[in-house]
Amino acid sequence: MCIEINIWNELDRVTQDALLERPALQNDAAIRAQVIPILDQVRREGDAAIRRLTQEFDSVELSSLRVSTSEIDSAIAGLEPSALAAIELAIGNVRRFHEQQVPKDIVVETMPGVVCERVCQPLNSVGLYVPAGSAPLPSAAIMLSVPAAIAGCPVRVLCTPPRRDGTADPAVLAAAALAGGKDVFKIGGAQAVAAMAYGSETVPKVQKIFGPGNAWVTCAKTLVSTERGGAAIDMPAGPSEVLVIADGEASAEFVAADLLAQAEHGHDSQVILVTTSATLADEVQIQVRAQLQSLSRENIVRDALLNSRVIVVETVESAIALSNCYAPEHLILQIANARAALADVRNAGSVFVGPWAPESVGDYCSGTNHVLPTYGYADTYSGLGVDQFMRFMTVQELSRDGLSDISAAVITLAGLEGLDAHAAAVSRRLEPST
Repeated sequence: MCIEINIWNELDRVTQDALLERPALQNDAAIRAQVIPILDQVRREGDAAIRRLTQEFDSVELSSLRVSTSEIDSAIAGLEPSALAAIELAIGNVRRFHEQQVPKDIVVETMPGVVCERVCQPLNSVGLYVPAGSAPLPSAAIMLSVPAAIAGCPVRVLCTPPRRDGTADPAVLAAAALAGGKDVFKIGGAQAVAAMAYGSETVPKVQKIFGPGNAWVTCAKTLVSTERGGAAIDMPAGPSEVLVIADGEASAEFVAADLLAQAEHGHDSQVILVTTSATLADEVQIQVRAQLQSLSRENIVRDALLNSRVIVVETVESAIALSNCYAPEHLILQIANARAALADVRNAGSVFVGPWAPESVGDYCSGTNHVLPTYGYADTYSGLGVDQFMRFMTVQELSRDGLSDISAAVITLAGLEGLDAHAAAVSRRLEPST
C-alpha cells in the first residue's frame, strides 16, 4: 500500500489546490432526506419515536431510555482496574488543563462614572453526544463532560447508542459518570440529536449540542441549529484528519505510526505528510506498508490512505505555509526546533510538537480537548473549551455625572445616524427638574 508522493514545486497551481482537497463528504442531499423525517418523528412523538427508531437502526428494544444509577455502578465495577486508572488519569489531566480556561468577570470604569462589565454565565442546558459505532469512545465522554462540569451547566444530557443487549458501553458510562456527567441516555444517531434539540417526555431539551458523530449525526446537528426552537451546536464537522510536517532528521517509523493512527478513524479520514526530504518520504512508505499489516482495522486504514498524500517541499517554511492553507484538525511537527516553528503556525485545531508528542496523547489524556474543527474549519473555529459552555453578558452602570460627561458624544453620534430618540433618551435625563 503506497501513498502518492508529490513534488510540490513541480506542480501547477491547479494541481496543488487539488492535492489539498478533502475527500468528498457523503451525499448530503440523500442523507438530509433521511434525517429530516427522523427529526420530525421525534419532535411529534417524543419517546415513542425514539424507541421505534432505536429498534429500527440499532436492533434493540429498550425498556428505558435513561441509564440508571445501578447500570452506571455496574459498569464501573465491571471494568478492569487498569481501565479505570486510565480513565481517571485522563479525567484528571483534562480537568487540570480546562480549569485554567474558566473566563473571569470583567469590571472596567471606562471614564469617571461609567462602569462597564462582562459577566460570565454557564449555559443552562447542554447536550453531549458520544458515538459508539465501529468503536465506543469513552474519551469523547471525558472531553465533553469535563468542560461542561467545570463551566457549571446545570442540565447536562449525554446520549450514546445502545449495544445489541440494550446496555450502553461500560467504559463510556464510567467515563461519563466519573467526569461529571449527569443524565445519560441510551440513544444514538440522528434521533439522539432530535431528542436533545426538541426534548421528549424523558429527555430534557437542551440549548446547545456538542460532540462528534457520523454523517447522519452531523447532518442532524446542522439542521436543528438552523431551526427556530432547535439547538445551537459546537462547530461544523467532517472526517478526521492529520497533517505531519517532517524534515530529514525525523523518524520514518514515528511518522508512519502517526499517519496510520489517524487513518484508522474511518474510511473517509485523510492523512498528509509534508516533508523536506524525498528520502524520508520513501522511508515512510516502507514503514507504512510494514506497520499496516499488524493493524486490526487494516481495511479501514487502506481506504483512508487512498485519500492521503505525501508532499515534498523545499523548506520547512514552505511546509508550514502549506499547512496553514490546509488548516488541519491535527498538526504534528517532527522537525528540528519544532518549538520555534510553532510561532508561524496559524491554522490548526491542535498541534503536537516534537518527536515525543504523538497525536494519540491528545485524543486521550494529555489534557487538551480532542473535539476539534475539521475539514478546513480550523482557520476560523477553535477546538472545544470551557468558554463554549458559557455565555457572556455585558452590563453598564452610570452615575449622573458619568452620563453628563458622556452625553455630548452620545447626542452627536445619534445625530450622525439620524436617531433623534436615542439623543432624547440622554438629554431628557439631564434636563433640570421642574
